[in-house]
Amino acid sequence: MRMNIFLLSAVFLCASCAKDDDILRKEDSMKPSTEISTGNNNNTNNVPAENRFTANSTVAEVISEPAFGNFGYLLFPVDRNVSRSMTLADISSSSIYVWYSHIQTEKTVEIINRLYSDAIAGNQIFYRMYSDAEIAADPSKADTGLFLFRGEIGKPFAITNAGGGFMYVGAMQDSFPHSLEISNSGYNAFALIYRPDDPYADLARAIEFIHDNASDLGVKSEDYSLWGGSAGARMSAVLGNQAYLQQLTDRTDIPQASAVIMQYTGYTQASQYDAPTYVCVGSNDGIASWRTIQNRLQRLSAMGITTEFHVYEGLGHGFGIGIGTVADGWVNDALKFWQKNMKTDESAGIPPVYAD
Repeated sequence: MRMNIFLLSAVFLCASCAKDDDILRKEDSMKPSTEISTGNNNNTNNVPAENRFTANSTVAEVISEPAFGNFGYLLFPVDRNVSRSMTLADISSSSIYVWYSHIQTEKTVEIINRLYSDAIAGNQIFYRMYSDAEIAADPSKADTGLFLFRGEIGKPFAITNAGGGFMYVGAMQDSFPHSLEISNSGYNAFALIYRPDDPYADLARAIEFIHDNASDLGVKSEDYSLWGGSAGARMSAVLGNQAYLQQLTDRTDIPQASAVIMQYTGYTQASQYDAPTYVCVGSNDGIASWRTIQNRLQRLSAMGITTEFHVYEGLGHGFGIGIGTVADGWVNDALKFWQKNMKTDESAGIPPVYAD
């Protein structure tokens, strides 16, 4: 009876969600294969790994780096016109990452060097979610995968989902920096590269892949969290809903996320099956109104679902982790929210916080 309720709820909610057909699509049962990078143990000119790439390094140099195997191109938006002659300084711009602000070249360089360092140390940094057979049947699935920012072995994981208006994936501003911060706190973070025209199916597959391979990946399969900004926040909210999770994976053995961490999205659906939800947004966001977000969280709170809400004065859309802004440090708040809502933590959660 409970399963029927979940399914009916999912169908009801989907009626007013964007991309209904995408949300309701069921994936075939999978046997995912991983792709192991052999890495490159010969640092160029003996340069320390953390300084391998600079602001003047080109996209071509990054993509052709042997440590990044045949997936280096996925570090950059495949659905945007990014010239390989552009430098990392050139791409750290709103002209490439449209709808985003406060993009910092230093962070772009830090992210690339972190992944490079992990790779040449012998750690696998990228995983395919779909099998070779599935990619052969649908070549678009080749442009998907998970970049792993490693934390401590056995710790819970987060999946970070960048926005981009379901037009492209803005990972360098909206999921890679978050994953880096999460991993620096000791947790494991997977930044999802998804297909903008089938985002929910790809996130569902990512959750399945990590759950089914948790031991090999060195992560805890329970108490995970879903993070996202803008369109990615919408994805996180949908797959954070227990009914949608079961609908999209066609499984009941995968636990619901312990927390959903969202930024700047006008997602309005609210259900008793939603996960504890943290949201932050700028007061001057012309795309996602903080009042719309507050209204949804108030409805969730009325259902007994734990929420936390922060509005940052003067900020617009797409501020990412907010370095150098009034939002700087919000990731730490979100991590505490996640920790307090872990099922294995005896903490009872925290009360809602609403903007004035």
